[in-house]
Amino acid sequence: MNHRIYPFLLLLFSLVLATSCGTRKRIPTSHGMESRAELSRRFGVRITPEDHLYLYAEASKWLGTPYRSGGNTLRGVDCSGFVVAVFREVYGKKLARTSAGILKENCRKVNRSKLREGHLVFFRTDNKKKKEPNHVGIYLKNGKFVHASSSKGVMVSNLSEPYYVRAWMTGGEVK
Repeated sequence: MNHRIYPFLLLLFSLVLATSCGTRKRIPTSHGMESRAELSRRFGVRITPEDHLYLYAEASKWLGTPYRSGGNTLRGVDCSGFVVAVFREVYGKKLARTSAGILKENCRKVNRSKLREGHLVFFRTDNKKKKEPNHVGIYLKNGKFVHASSSKGVMVSNLSEPYYVRAWMTGGEVK
């Protein structure tokens, strides 16, 4: 073989290798392959390569799961069961099983203005005067969070909705 062709072949091989490991890969889900565009549509936010795609892909598997008090499976889940399952799968973290326990044992409080993707959002949705949350969700971006609603199951909501503005307690960064 001609020695002048070696540099060309080396360059060609390098280009093939470099492009085969790109960040444009599709995210596997239980429904096959879900693209970044499809995940963006499902969550109502533009998902970029800088976002945690596996968080969105895992949460996407749960969208539409019915609410079940004490539940922690795709057949039925409550808010803390959903958060615990997603954090175990995505981050390999073991969290307490209740909203109050997660905040107390697993989180550092975060101001609403400092929320980042993957932080938790805590609410007090009943009229009791307790200073403990009874609802938790996972913050995405642009004010959106994913959670298990007792009326609609796993869904995406916005922190600016009046119900969540009134019920807001704090954000949390998992330690």
